[in-house]
Amino acid sequence: MADCVFCKIAAGEIPCKKAYEDEEVLAFHDIHPEAPVHILLIPKAHVAAGAAEIDESNSAQVAGCLVAAARLAKELGLTEGFRLVTNNGPHACQTVPHLHFHLLAGKQMRAKMD
Repeated sequence: MADCVFCKIAAGEIPCKKAYEDEEVLAFHDIHPEAPVHILLIPKAHVAAGAAEIDESNSAQVAGCLVAAARLAKELGLTEGFRLVTNNGPHACQTVPHLHFHLLAGKQMRAKMD
């Protein structure tokens, strides 16, 4: 998608601090981190604007993001735990309409999310 910032990052048109990359998935550090570890995981292809568009046709790319998240958690030694979040739509504070996951760790998370 031509005007999608995450598509531009995946294409190398916008630089990022990469944490992981394979053929299907790119993971990079969030420019506005909300935890000591805050990594975004995106499918390189613009398969969906958000979680509400996940279906059988794009589930392999979603699974790739989850596998990459688990791999990163192990590589980063996140033995105390991590949070994996996806936001969907404006009321959930999704700011980029490209399916993505936030890997958050490095501190005690609040039990209640508001």
